[in-house]
Amino acid sequence: MPKLSFASLLLLCAASAWAQIPRAPAGAPGPYDAKAWRADWPGCPWEDGVSEGRLSAVSRPSGNRWRVDYAPGRIGPSEGGAAWNQSFEGRDEVILAYVVRFSPDFDWRRGGKLPGLGGGPGKTTGGRRADGINGFSVRPMWRADGRMEAYAYHAGQTKDYGDNFTLPKTFQLPRDQDVNIRLRVRLNHPDRADGLLELKVTYGQTTAEVTAQTMVWRKAPTLRADKLLFETFHGGSDLSWAPERACHAEFGDLRLE
Repeated sequence: MPKLSFASLLLLCAASAWAQIPRAPAGAPGPYDAKAWRADWPGCPWEDGVSEGRLSAVSRPSGNRWRVDYAPGRIGPSEGGAAWNQSFEGRDEVILAYVVRFSPDFDWRRGGKLPGLGGGPGKTTGGRRADGINGFSVRPMWRADGRMEAYAYHAGQTKDYGDNFTLPKTFQLPRDQDVNIRLRVRLNHPDRADGLLELKVTYGQTTAEVTAQTMVWRKAPTLRADKLLFETFHGGSDLSWAPERACHAEFGDLRLE
């Protein structure tokens, strides 16, 4: 049996770690309970929204998808959406891609979060400021009227909550149509402001993107991109962000590149 090169071994290790990220629900369409969630996401230590019954599996011609229901009058994943974090093999550059489809009656309100990327030992969301050592996070956000942005906690931020990197104001998310999300993060050299954030959103023949090339994601070389943040909910810090009617979104073809 031929010996594998060191580079080949690294690729195999990364592929093994990334294989823990499911592209879609494995079971049949229907309720997606904690048992089904644990089978698909065995490395996740916690979840919000699954045990409460806000997830189901739905079928589309392209394959199964997770459907997340957003409760009217509620914000945050513990009351009105869903969230869990899956670790993967750390990298200095990673792309998260997936398809999202907002329900025909989706209530944008003031905005909400979509799945994104993170890294480091700490939790850098919800007003917990990133300092270049404790970690970083970046999640796409829908905003009022279907506007779109990347919402990032990074070492260069100047306030407790994250910074907003907005797509062109002419761009508007559609309802009841597949939307392709592509989020790319390249970490900076610890002594330079040369990190990359890139969010590209496409549906039909429409594409919009935002890029920032001077990001300071980290101040230590040991900090790497190593978490998929499957987090989606309305909010925001108060009920002015909460949807006024029940609505949902579908997520599928989830992959790391």
